[in-house]
Amino acid sequence: MHLVSVLGSPRPQGNTATVLSIAEAAWSATCSLERINLRDYRVNGCLGCGCCQQVPGEPGCVQPDDAPALLQRLLAADAVIYATPLYCWGFSAQLKAFIDRHFCLVTEAGGPAWKSLVEGKPMALLVTCAGPEAGNADLIQVVFDRIGQYLKGRIVGKYVVPFRTSPDRLGADARAVAERLAADLARLAAAGSMRP
Repeated sequence: MHLVSVLGSPRPQGNTATVLSIAEAAWSATCSLERINLRDYRVNGCLGCGCCQQVPGEPGCVQPDDAPALLQRLLAADAVIYATPLYCWGFSAQLKAFIDRHFCLVTEAGGPAWKSLVEGKPMALLVTCAGPEAGNADLIQVVFDRIGQYLKGRIVGKYVVPFRTSPDRLGADARAVAERLAADLARLAAAGSMRP
């Protein structure tokens, strides 16, 4: 099984990266792992031009940046984990730009010919935030559900680590969230249900 994590944090050693590393360590014995640190790539915002819709079957785009190659890596994965710190009740700017570029993975959304290149692919969301989950990290979960529906993906779960401002103060509850994420994906793999 091949897992790809997409780290949307601008801090490579921050809270989100630390919690994600705990989950990745739990998978390392049974899965091949690949982490995409978005801060290391150039991903422009979507132009809204619709040119990618003229290239069904691949993540095409007229922009000469790293997004199409990164999307190819998601297509090759058995499951994808999106990890982000909470910024203004939503995704980091790095992850938001990348998610906007997922538009090219779907054609004819909502219509009878609706197709997605990641249909049925298991997806999970990992969020770290300085405040509580309620009234703070709840909206990002709703948005992630909508993104999953648009992509016709399979949401494995949404995992939130609240009240964290420093990687050295994550504590046992943060580790428990990371281990729950790892266990949920491991159960899917053991059941042989990673692929649609």
